[in-house]
Amino acid sequence: MNDQEKFPIPAKTNLGIAALQIASMLAIFHTAATVAWPWLLLLGTTYALIMNSAYAMLHEAEHGLLHPRRPVNEGVGVVLALFFPAPFHLLRQGHIGHHLRNRSDDEAFDFYFEGESKIWKHLQLYGILTGLFWFVIVLGNAIAALHPKLLTARFAAWDRPTRALLESLNPRYMRAIRVESIAVFAFHALLIWMWEIPVWRHLAILTSFGILWSALQYVHHLGTVRDVKFGARNLRTWSLIDRLWLNHNWHLNHHIEPTVPWIYLPQVEAAGKHGEEPRRRILRSYLRMWRGPALTEERIENRYAGKIIR
Repeated sequence: MNDQEKFPIPAKTNLGIAALQIASMLAIFHTAATVAWPWLLLLGTTYALIMNSAYAMLHEAEHGLLHPRRPVNEGVGVVLALFFPAPFHLLRQGHIGHHLRNRSDDEAFDFYFEGESKIWKHLQLYGILTGLFWFVIVLGNAIAALHPKLLTARFAAWDRPTRALLESLNPRYMRAIRVESIAVFAFHALLIWMWEIPVWRHLAILTSFGILWSALQYVHHLGTVRDVKFGARNLRTWSLIDRLWLNHNWHLNHHIEPTVPWIYLPQVEAAGKHGEEPRRRILRSYLRMWRGPALTEERIENRYAGKIIR
């Protein structure tokens, strides 16, 4: 029995959840236009929580697990990515590439190596912790829309993780990435114009998500074994947040079985194996990251270096 038979994609459930996520986020932007400004913090926090849920559904689309029909899967993924905001096909290639580079020297942000800049590696990790990682991705919208040829490895020779990411980008998706990047600007400009949202309020809502999303991006990998498949950790938070974020914190289980839909991840038998400890609190892991990257002599080459994402 293959994974699709044992763990079928909950297509109707996913579409229903995605529709609710989209409606909720649109309502937040609409409300942001008129609500008294002290309530904007509550709106931003709500958007951060819901958009992280939408990102978890977007993540399903990246793996082809949102819907069994590819046009529907990618169509919903493209719409959800507008709220990130970023091109779906760029996010998808970055994430699939993460599964290939994980914990190798090309993607080990909690370490630095002899000959590397200790300052730069600290800035990278603290940029992830504070939201700058999200900001760089959003900035990529402008690059992809105006000059997509800059998204090539030769323009990132100065930074190994960025170079590895750009080396993996498939040229066949560049047109889609450019169109989706332009759509991002058009979509948010339309919302601002249609509902007369002050630009600073709109950006504040988006940034609230960006800070939280970025802060969580390496928390599941910090201090784990240097292995592309098992270098992840299952974490826990309040059960309501776990449900809202579609079991995304069962991260080791996902890396071991990336073709299993979110609804079944707690059933994957990973905890207690491969040196995995019981699920620790996500906040504890986040705070540990502030210790900064450590010097290591262990080198783990990326055996998929240069592999183009299909």
